[in-house]
This record gives sequence, C-alpha cells and structure tokens, in this order.
Amino acid sequence: MASMEKAEEEWRAILSPEQFRILRKKGTELINGGTYVEFLTSRNLAMAAYAFMPPGSGKYDKFQEDGVYECAACGTPLYKSTTKFNSGCGWPAFYEGLPGAIKQTADADGRRIEITCAACGGHLGHVFKGEGFRTPTDERHCVNSISLKFKS
Repeated sequence: MASMEKAEEEWRAILSPEQFRILRKKGTELINGGTYVEFLTSRNLAMAAYAFMPPGSGKYDKFQEDGVYECAACGTPLYKSTTKFNSGCGWPAFYEGLPGAIKQTADADGRRIEITCAACGGHLGHVFKGEGFRTPTDERHCVNSISLKFKS
C-alpha cells in the first residue's frame, strides 16, 4: 500500500481537532464536556475517568450495516462490515482488516499492539490476540469510532 505522508499543518486542515488528536497524536475519544487539556492537567482521578469516552458511546460500536469502514483521515478501506463483531468491549471490534490495510506495532510497554492505517499512519486503536473469541482469527481489533468512516 502506498504511503500518504502529509505535514502536520495539512492534517490539521483536513481533520477536525478531535480527529487530529486521535488519528495523528494517538489519542482516545472523549465524551461531551471532557477535554484533552483537562485530562492532562488534572490530578483528580474522577476528572480523568470523566474525560475519556465510556465504552459503548462511540458512533460505530453498535452500528450494523453492510459496507466498508474506511480511515477517517485518508479514506483507505480498512475493514469489511462482515468482519465486525460484538466483543462486548464497548468499541467497534473487527477480527481482521483488509489485506495490507492495517499496520501492527508493539507499544513501547510491550503489553499491547497498536494498529494504524498502513496508508497514512493514522492511529486506529489496538489489536488483542488469543482472547478466545469464536472468530476465524481469534483477534479483536478495538478501534476508535472517530478513526473510521462508513461507506455502504
């Protein structure tokens, strides 16, 4: 898959501030009223818990239609709707991406594997393996809804 490199300013012009924070800065979705700055400056655990989007509140968690999920940053097709399943984790879950569309990289702590769009490098979420789901791959791609757009 061809790489799609853009300067930070170009991504800021294309993406909403929230999309930029998640896709380009590897953030996490926020709920209404929470802000990234509040989270970073808060020493209050209640505020920190409030800042992040609770499981099940993302646009595509319970969304079920036939089509393809694309990268919200560059439009590259990432997942077929037929690979989406209800894992109960509260975020959209897929058992595999389209061939060559997803790059997997171990997090620095070695506990998780980050998934990014292979074309633009946009942060999607993390993949978990060997959890016992009855899917063809026994993988769960846990993806931020804001990192995706759906096309029927």
